[in-house]
Amino acid sequence: MLSVSGLTKRYQSGDIAQTIFRGLDLDIAKAEVVALVGASGSGKTTLLNLLSAIDAPDSGQVLIDGTNIHQLAEPHRTLLRRRQLGFVFQFFNLIPTLTVGENVALPLELTGHSSSDIRQRVTGLLDRVGLDHMYDRFPDTLSGGEQQRTAIARALAHHPKILLADEPTGNLDEDTGDRVISLLNELARDQGTTMLIVTHSPAIAQTADRVLRLQHGELSEA
Repeated sequence: MLSVSGLTKRYQSGDIAQTIFRGLDLDIAKAEVVALVGASGSGKTTLLNLLSAIDAPDSGQVLIDGTNIHQLAEPHRTLLRRRQLGFVFQFFNLIPTLTVGENVALPLELTGHSSSDIRQRVTGLLDRVGLDHMYDRFPDTLSGGEQQRTAIARALAHHPKILLADEPTGNLDEDTGDRVISLLNELARDQGTTMLIVTHSPAIAQTADRVLRLQHGELSEA
């Protein structure tokens, strides 16, 4: 489902060049859940940005379901992100002027689903994450855990092939984080979604099928 080969990324700051990756390789199978661990500054978020075509590598390729995403023109990369990728972030990234239901419906509206299909999917997902009674609430009235559950429902609403989660429990207390990660795994596995989770938590990493460590620009089995 996701195949990376020869990935190289450098950043230039004045006269100083920093190499983040040099020939990085990665393969993740369909419906596999992989945890990515590593020290702060090791390049985990940079890797997610390259995998989602938000940033471009200096060399190498990223294949999603056989498509080299960095050879696509920007409009096609945008469509790929809308249709095939889901994102869960540490800071929730909900739109404050939209209700819970409207936030979850957004990716479905962007991909042209019918109103009836949108309503059915949104209500079904909110029921799964325990927020069916909060359809018309706004994000600022929710707890952190409720906001992250809303973000998970939004990320999975359009049945993405790949879900990228960047420290999804980083702003939550331990108990709430455990419940959120359990829910995230349950929903992703139910949909057959391939998932890459960036985390500092050994407990969260242990919920994955495989754990990879990013260190000095290289990946290894942890």
